[in-house]
Amino acid sequence: MLLKTSAAPCALLLAALIPPPAHAQSADQATRLDEIIVTAARNPEDPPVVAETRARLSRTPGAVAVVSAESYRDRYAPNLADVLRDVPGVYAEKKWGGDIRLSIRGSGIGNSSHNRGTLLAQDGIPFNEADGFGDFQLIDPSIARYTEVYKGGNALRFGGALLGGAINLVTPTGRTAGAEDAFRIDGGSFGTLRAHAEVARTYGDWDVFVAATGQKADGWRDQSNGQQQYGSLNIGRRFGEDREVRLYVSGGYVHQEIPGSVSLSDALTRPPAANATNKAMAYQRDMASMRSTLQTRWRLNEETVFEGGIYGTWKDLDHPIFQVVDQQSRNYGVFGRLDWTGQAFGKTADAFYGVSYRSGDLDANQWINLAGSHGAHTAQSRQNATGLDVFAEGRLFVTDRLALVAGGSYGRAERDYQSFVIPGVSTTFNLTTGKTYDWFAPRLGLLWQSESGAQAYANVTRSVEPPNFSALSPDAAGFKPLVPQEAVTYEAGVRGKHGAFTWDVSVYRARLEHELLNFVADPARGLPATFNAGPTTHQGIEAGLDWRFAPRWRLRQTYAFSDFHFDGDADYGDRDLPVVPPHLYRAELRYDAPQGWFVAPSLEWSMADSWVDYQNTLKAPSYAVASLNAGWTSTTGVRLFLDVRNLTDERYISNFSAVTNARLPTVSTAVFFPGEGRSVFVGVSRSF
Repeated sequence: MLLKTSAAPCALLLAALIPPPAHAQSADQATRLDEIIVTAARNPEDPPVVAETRARLSRTPGAVAVVSAESYRDRYAPNLADVLRDVPGVYAEKKWGGDIRLSIRGSGIGNSSHNRGTLLAQDGIPFNEADGFGDFQLIDPSIARYTEVYKGGNALRFGGALLGGAINLVTPTGRTAGAEDAFRIDGGSFGTLRAHAEVARTYGDWDVFVAATGQKADGWRDQSNGQQQYGSLNIGRRFGEDREVRLYVSGGYVHQEIPGSVSLSDALTRPPAANATNKAMAYQRDMASMRSTLQTRWRLNEETVFEGGIYGTWKDLDHPIFQVVDQQSRNYGVFGRLDWTGQAFGKTADAFYGVSYRSGDLDANQWINLAGSHGAHTAQSRQNATGLDVFAEGRLFVTDRLALVAGGSYGRAERDYQSFVIPGVSTTFNLTTGKTYDWFAPRLGLLWQSESGAQAYANVTRSVEPPNFSALSPDAAGFKPLVPQEAVTYEAGVRGKHGAFTWDVSVYRARLEHELLNFVADPARGLPATFNAGPTTHQGIEAGLDWRFAPRWRLRQTYAFSDFHFDGDADYGDRDLPVVPPHLYRAELRYDAPQGWFVAPSLEWSMADSWVDYQNTLKAPSYAVASLNAGWTSTTGVRLFLDVRNLTDERYISNFSAVTNARLPTVSTAVFFPGEGRSVFVGVSRSF
């Protein structure tokens, strides 16, 4: 269902997107525009490069965030869940190793593994495959200057139209890195040890940044040993003001044992124990990846800047689970975007418009799992996917304080699948099939800013998510009969700073059609693991508040209310959707002493039980986990930290997978991931 738009907003968009003949802007016009887009930074210690990014993102009439590397440098942060801890409304919880469950406003809500419904990228290069499927383990937070979070339809700048939006880690350059040389080593409980080093240099118009990270951990649970190595190279060449060409190369290797999910009773009474099947069959994941891109930012004139590039990625996966999944994938892409500022109808205006194309092919094989080794060959297939997004958004400042925003994206996705017969294997088959989806996702919004810099916004956005290969689960009859998930999301919010208070609050309501939901399959009904639900609603509140109530004291709080439910579904009526807790509160109280040390106790509180199944017959219990962070910085620049987690050794459920009806005897409820017990990590770093 497309949103109906009137002729006036369409005319506004077209006028904003077509630049008039080039002319010089007055200093007053330029200054006025800059004043309108500035928003208060939650972290006053953020360096200029992060503050500039916050100002750019504040042009968005919706919920966005920037997480600087400084915000987590004094604690142990090995994965994306630690990076996104203080972003309101982002549900990111660790399962085991580097694997997490990520959901923004209910995106990919029932996905039992991997990522769906949110674009994950580094320097704009997707971690997702071309069909939208993605992994978390190849993300290294140590190789990020800052992380951009675009919730929901606010990710239009990336061209996509996903319900969850986009998360983009940005690598330092030789000019934006915090120091020329930096070294860090940390470790602690569960045999954890991590080392990170980076070098940044400038040579006239050239700059270079190189970083490497190595980590190993025995893991808190049985069958959870792992190691990771990451590397990143960023080389740039300037050709005058606002003109540069940049080469990014990064790679990673991950070996991770998989302890698996267990029953609720086992998770609470003997949480370190692994799933017996996982242990017997040596479930694990081995991945290697290389990624590269050549990008440019080039100012064409006073009003227009072009950003674009080409990229390629390669990934090899060896994944012993119920069988050994052996995959090798290659993804390629090209993107370009023009940013324009000027005037339309005699008013200040700006716009961006561009295109993104990606293509990927994946060779998939399966083998009998012989305790982690390859047995007989059981399946072979080839998966090819392409995606195209053509997008635009324009703003017209009808007054010095109020901007009208209109935009949209056209998307097209193709899925082509081919399977092959394996001689002597009766379950294999020859099949060639394909599917094409296309859509238009419009967007309208308002953005207002007061003289103090506080902002208020409102928007309505359509999102579309076509099913990936995992959801389509082809068999001899072809793809499963799934259609794209569609949603219309209404959002409003306020953000800003006044005195000791910094706030960021948004409310949203999304009406979804054909939501793609996943569950542990129910053999009694023969249902697929992914289905299109009837109408569903996702609505909630995302709130962040920083209060510096004394010169050296800060109280940081975030709260998310999530109300996700069916609306007259044929099977589930108006029941609640499972997985994401209805109330999640986090708080940290920090004191910074004049002698260079700090102490920061914190709390994570899931205030209410969470439904596990779609029939609402089983709940995971609520929990509260207290932690403590402390550190000291010497006058020579040496930094020390202490990170104590789960101080009371609370036994709790970190997260879990959804099932249909927990009361059916044919449905397994061994879907729970226990939260980690008490742990202590220490670290030391030095910058030169």
